[in-house]
Amino acid sequence: MTHAKPMRDFGLEVFFSRWEFNAKHHMTASDLESMSLSELLAMASPEDKSAFENLWLGYTETWGAPALRVEIAKTYECMQPENILCLAGAGEGLYTVAKVLLSADDHVIVPTPNYQSAETVPLSVCEVTGVPMHYQPPQPDQNGIANGGWRLDLDDVRAAIQPNTKLISLNFPHNPTGMLMGREDLDALIALCREHGLYLLSDEVYYGVELDPSNRMPQIADIYERGISLNVMSKAYGMPGLRVGWIASQDKALLQKVERYKHYLSICNSAPSEQLSLIALKNREQILGRNHAIMLDNVVLLEQLFNDFPGLVEWQRPMGGCVAFPKYTGPGTGEEFCRLLIEESGVLLLPSSIYSSELTDVPQDHFRIGIGRDQVFKDGLAAMRTHFETHYSD
Repeated sequence: MTHAKPMRDFGLEVFFSRWEFNAKHHMTASDLESMSLSELLAMASPEDKSAFENLWLGYTETWGAPALRVEIAKTYECMQPENILCLAGAGEGLYTVAKVLLSADDHVIVPTPNYQSAETVPLSVCEVTGVPMHYQPPQPDQNGIANGGWRLDLDDVRAAIQPNTKLISLNFPHNPTGMLMGREDLDALIALCREHGLYLLSDEVYYGVELDPSNRMPQIADIYERGISLNVMSKAYGMPGLRVGWIASQDKALLQKVERYKHYLSICNSAPSEQLSLIALKNREQILGRNHAIMLDNVVLLEQLFNDFPGLVEWQRPMGGCVAFPKYTGPGTGEEFCRLLIEESGVLLLPSSIYSSELTDVPQDHFRIGIGRDQVFKDGLAAMRTHFETHYSD
């Protein structure tokens, strides 16, 4: 008996199709600061720049350009080029892994809230259980440091496992909360997966832009034989226009199945995008360093705004990635707060209703805000301050 359901509309993308390019201040972006083609080519070696300018615009290898897979493998501790499969963005990875790995008799566990396709695509195949992440309002400790925020309870994950469970799908640094798992919890989760023979799909698109690099989690493909690491040029690197993603795994048979499924989808990646991705990855320390500095600057400015309007927003600094999921605590509801911001001040935030789930209740009054862009963020922050002064000043 199957529990599969037709895939519902992608709520976040429907919302963005209306607002993303129409809002004056896009303050909920989930990608880091991008760059122009000329800026990226200025980083290239003469050989790589010449290779781009003289590129043959034919079909490319389905697995990805060999030189690109070599460079991607260098971003892992233990992966080799043969452990890498390039895809058309991260979305193709989430889709294809679910389609080749799961059958109607299987069961999947997904924490919520989450990026919708991590839930909706498996639901189109089999039964899925949502494990709600727990939110604890931040409270200052004896040193005045606020502790709290979001966490995933491993006891909840353990309780959700069924005899037919095949996959747990994770996303760390987490979208939308910015949460990370500690190494002790991660090791315990892997031991749980190993005990039950489960695959662990880990969406790691914000790897490398943790606010405190000492909190960086290892990538699942490096430390678990049934781990599947998903990454992309879109988020931490700030280059969603390239549409180049990949999965990494020790399980080469699984990679082969995904590659065969890709024949029905993108077939291969764009040759110019692969060459540009190669250039970016060769300069990853510079690009990620710049983006990390933008995040650190922006989070301080955002915290100052919230501190200037006490009682309006319950805030906990994200640990990784460029999005956070604070809670609106002012008059009215979080939905009304977000609607008023966009309608009156042109400031786009993502209300928690966009993270509606078929599996669990929606966290009320939270909203997603992005801290990864430079001048766009600062202009939007100024508009938010003016809006707060108009509506929420004493």
